[in-house]
Amino acid sequence: MSKVIGVLGAGQMGNGIAHVFAQHGYPVRLYDVVPAQVEKARQTIEKNLGRQAEKGILEAGSIPAILERIRVLAAPGEFSDCDLVVEAASEKESLKFDLFRLLDGIVKPEAILASNTSSISITRLAAVTGRPDRVIGMHFMNPVPVMQLVEVIRGLATSDETFQTVAGLITSLEKEMAVAQDYPGFIVNRILMPMINEAIFALHEGIASAEDIDKGMKLGTNHPLGPLALADLIGLDTVLAILNVLHEGFGDPKFRPCPLLVRMVDAGYLGRKSGRGFYPY
Repeated sequence: MSKVIGVLGAGQMGNGIAHVFAQHGYPVRLYDVVPAQVEKARQTIEKNLGRQAEKGILEAGSIPAILERIRVLAAPGEFSDCDLVVEAASEKESLKFDLFRLLDGIVKPEAILASNTSSISITRLAAVTGRPDRVIGMHFMNPVPVMQLVEVIRGLATSDETFQTVAGLITSLEKEMAVAQDYPGFIVNRILMPMINEAIFALHEGIASAEDIDKGMKLGTNHPLGPLALADLIGLDTVLAILNVLHEGFGDPKFRPCPLLVRMVDAGYLGRKSGRGFYPY
């Protein structure tokens, strides 16, 4: 029998995580504190499954069964039958602490708690639970149904058993794993965020337009998306949150967020999700 997977948070990452687990045969429990977000997530999943069918990635006839595997929860207490819960909430440490304490009191003792965090310490998240050996980082890449990588982060107390279970799950999703030590930003964002931040500094200092900065990186280094367009896709508030974690965690000025990024987030220009970032949407 397939493990029951919980996904806490139905935003752009949460809906993608629910999508891939359901696509690969797992019963999924999906919850978000905002009910409208869950309904939006179901619509997004159905649309993305349709795209996959058009591309021949899956049979169109399998879509109803995949959607049937995703059960929307009315309250987080309904995660109690899950074998693994992936937290996919906003990149705020205090919020994640609260959610891990909550989940620790709900799920069965042998269940694994995973975080989709892109920068926050797994060791610190594990320490607020009574099961630090069963806490791990599973950082999926965006968009989850398309991107092949899952970054796996072991906290100081994460057991070999937990790690091997999660490694097996990732293989079953037909994804690749990269294992990172528990330092701020792990692998991907330790490298990616300073690049995005430097692109924002280049715009801030008038070196070039947003279009030319992105064109330079797309055509000059073969990136599929320019760094400013990528920041808009990720969400400028998330970019800022990760840079702040890196800056505070390492105490190194090279991670200092560009003042333009801070101002844009203050103004509510968060990228695609708000309709305006470095580009209009």
